[in-house]
Amino acid sequence: MNNKEAISLDAHLSLAANNNIKPLLRWPSSSFNFAYGGHGRNKSENPDVFIPINPRFSSIMVRHEDGEMRWQRVEVKPEEHLKFPKFPETTNSSSSSIELYDNYHNDYVSSILTKKTPQEKPLWEIHIINYPTTNAACTMIFKIHHSLGDGYSLMGALLSCLQRADDPSLPLTFPSRPQLNSNYEDKSLFKRLCFGVNSFFSSISDFGSSIIKARMIADDITPIRSGYEGTDSQHFTLSDISFSLDQIKEIKSKLGVTINDVVCGMIFYGLRLYMEEMNERTKTSNSTALVMLNLRSIKGYQSLKEMQKPESKGLWGNKISFLQIPIPKASQSESSNPLEFVWEASDVLKKKKRSFGVHLIGLLIDLEMKLIGPEAVAKEIYNTIGNSSVLISNMVGPVEKMALANHPVNGLYFTMTCGPEDVNITIMSYVKILRMTMKTLKGFIDEHKLKFCMEKAFEVMYKASMEISEIATKN
Repeated sequence: MNNKEAISLDAHLSLAANNNIKPLLRWPSSSFNFAYGGHGRNKSENPDVFIPINPRFSSIMVRHEDGEMRWQRVEVKPEEHLKFPKFPETTNSSSSSIELYDNYHNDYVSSILTKKTPQEKPLWEIHIINYPTTNAACTMIFKIHHSLGDGYSLMGALLSCLQRADDPSLPLTFPSRPQLNSNYEDKSLFKRLCFGVNSFFSSISDFGSSIIKARMIADDITPIRSGYEGTDSQHFTLSDISFSLDQIKEIKSKLGVTINDVVCGMIFYGLRLYMEEMNERTKTSNSTALVMLNLRSIKGYQSLKEMQKPESKGLWGNKISFLQIPIPKASQSESSNPLEFVWEASDVLKKKKRSFGVHLIGLLIDLEMKLIGPEAVAKEIYNTIGNSSVLISNMVGPVEKMALANHPVNGLYFTMTCGPEDVNITIMSYVKILRMTMKTLKGFIDEHKLKFCMEKAFEVMYKASMEISEIATKN
């Protein structure tokens, strides 16, 4: 592969909740040490994989005499972590060859999603698939156990190893994030007091309902939730859809909402379309989306050096909580006007932003870690995910094209493995594309139909929003 060929950079984050070392999901972080070795190399070259960026990358979990699981440093053997899959050779034409490699690639990724991370060696792997596919000339898959860090930590480390394709001397930049409550200072004392009281009661209500829903009430059985136990060890498939960020921004501007509102509305509408296609009676079923959130109050990613500083706000580790959002039911009016899903998502998210419920859940998890132990907490989180219908997570990527060792990065996405959910949706922006990746339970979810419903949801919403804007402009 020459330096001008594109690679597809895939980050797979393994969910710790189903492994034998469940406590790792929220295990405290330690000191940091990072270096990076060769990627995108030929198999014949010495596989000096990237040196651990944190002591956990060169440690395993060992149960001590007191029964506690603790990290223990071990020798890292790079050849045990670098994987070069070998596919059958093909003599077909170029287009047929690409199609075959697409199938081999998909089968290999599916096998990675199913396999649990070996516990006898440090909990990370890098898979380099040196075969061309429809998306890229080479694919790199980072499979990293969630105990080593959350998505923010791991993505920050990954991005620190990449450069801007146009000018490596310049730093990568990311979309700006709007300030919440930016007009708070302009409010009168009475309005501030009302806002504070409303936020307090909203937080308590949000926190209480989330705990009850997460631990006592499970979603209905639907075409997106089987209710089966042990699905985390079953086969899953990956499918992805690319959306134009410019078109999403058009919808955002016309409806006066945020990008998150548009994306959530599109996902909810697509899920309801799929549920109605598979079983019309489930279009009004009780279904919940569990959204994983980063609790750090910072903008953008920090470099490895910044994350390693003791005073840094973006400390390495797991700083996560979750947000429960009811998936709107497909009423007759919403079926005729799909934009209702966006507006309803916008209303719910606005209320959640005024609430501190997410932070209270994070504090509760930390408290329970000390009182009942990390293994019991991990089990509760695992059950919370299992009681929901879909798990959603998103990360923001750079606005410029990236390169890895002079190879242009064609695409970037992530997913989570070994969880109890039947549908896992992750979203990542990169340059002017928003990429949605869906991990679905093989044999239960029709991934092709689900993908079609998501694409249809976006097309219908875009068309409807453009029509509304035209009418509004004329009036």
